[in-house]
Amino acid sequence: MHLDGVVALVTGGASGLGRATAERLAGAGAHVVVADLAAGVVNEGGSSTIQFIEADVRSDEQVAAAIAAATAIGPLRVSVSCAGICPPERILRNGKPMDLEAFRRVIDINLVGTFNVLRLAAAAMATNAPIDGERGVIINTASVAAYEGQIGQAAYAASKGGVVSLTLAAARDLARDFIRCMTIAPGLFDTPLFAALSDEVRVALAATVPHPARLGDPAEYAALVQHIVENQMLNGEVIRLDGGVRMAPK
Repeated sequence: MHLDGVVALVTGGASGLGRATAERLAGAGAHVVVADLAAGVVNEGGSSTIQFIEADVRSDEQVAAAIAAATAIGPLRVSVSCAGICPPERILRNGKPMDLEAFRRVIDINLVGTFNVLRLAAAAMATNAPIDGERGVIINTASVAAYEGQIGQAAYAASKGGVVSLTLAAARDLARDFIRCMTIAPGLFDTPLFAALSDEVRVALAATVPHPARLGDPAEYAALVQHIVENQMLNGEVIRLDGGVRMAPK
């Protein structure tokens, strides 16, 4: 699918991977609606092709409103889910179990929120007239933690493992509607999550990546998003984008 003139939704698009994606898609000619809890840096560039709408991915009504804002521009054909959280917490700390609500919150945002966006975006895409045999492309974001969850990442790893497992099932469900579903599992990327770390820690983390031995650039994630949209044979798969890193226990 060519991006020029296409309408796209990017959740979590105010910063990090989502921001880079929104800018990449807009640069390729797409009209982008960014759904996030705060506008953040979305409006810094003054782009007329990027529109912000406040939305919590857990909310039926707010995600539906974001999709309505997108379809008011034109048929929604691309949806990219980048919204997520990663609060570290051990299952047991000094004999005290992890708070169940803390676990549930991570699952609700990272997994249920991703599915909420997927199902509502798919419903909107299913009404589109096919272009070159497809109506839309949905791209979700997992993590290498889905495969190698570290100490303190039980909730995060479980949520991202759910996104990984959702991918093929969703692609099979939506095939009859000519909608593709893919997932990207990033490794260590230079996002606001890592910006709070000291230079020493950032250098140490970068050194664990076999090649290139550095943190990933969000622009590299965005470039893969564009390629997935444009390559029709990419469907039902999870792509690790990690420089070959395999996470240690901690």
